[in-house]
Amino acid sequence: MFVLHKESRKRVAYSTLATSIRPSEVSVTFDPDRSLLFVPPSTQDRIKGVLNATVVLVMYGDYECSQSADVYRLIKVIGRQLSISLGENYLCFIFRHFPQIEIHSHAQRAAEATEAAAVQGQFWPMHKMLFDHQQELGNGYLVEYANNLGLDISQFLQDISKKVYIDCINEDIESGLHSGVTSAPALFINGIRYSNRWTVKQIMAAIVAANN
Repeated sequence: MFVLHKESRKRVAYSTLATSIRPSEVSVTFDPDRSLLFVPPSTQDRIKGVLNATVVLVMYGDYECSQSADVYRLIKVIGRQLSISLGENYLCFIFRHFPQIEIHSHAQRAAEATEAAAVQGQFWPMHKMLFDHQQELGNGYLVEYANNLGLDISQFLQDISKKVYIDCINEDIESGLHSGVTSAPALFINGIRYSNRWTVKQIMAAIVAANN
């Protein structure tokens, strides 16, 4: 019986994935103007995966922005597909805050809530909670979500009321601005700005192209 070794299986899976996306069907473009990620990924980021993954996605998002939520869900689908085909360490996802406070009144406080949750080990559960309930991001709802996640509410409220994480969020915003980001969502694939349509096929094609 012929058995593929682990690395061989990965190569076959990658080859299958790459050939299933036809260049004639999908075009991949990157923004030529300020297209590079200014601040490289680091352990200071909110990370899903490993930093030495084959492909690293950095997303700048706004919790009150419906398109940010849509793109995050697309990336989750892509992540599951790539994990099955190429292994858990193929893709790393990083989320950076880019609240657009001029149009989204709750975005800044929502970002602070995720950072307050992060200190208690619950960044990603809170992150998902906020994207799942974008129409309910008022202060009372944030406390409700924190309680549902089993957070220390006293500590959570204290951190938010003292604006402990403002500098952290502002650093994300500044890094985005230096990278040419003017609105959310924005996505960088291995440090290069993605500027195509927000579909699984288009993003997957860009990921495949980034590894060639």
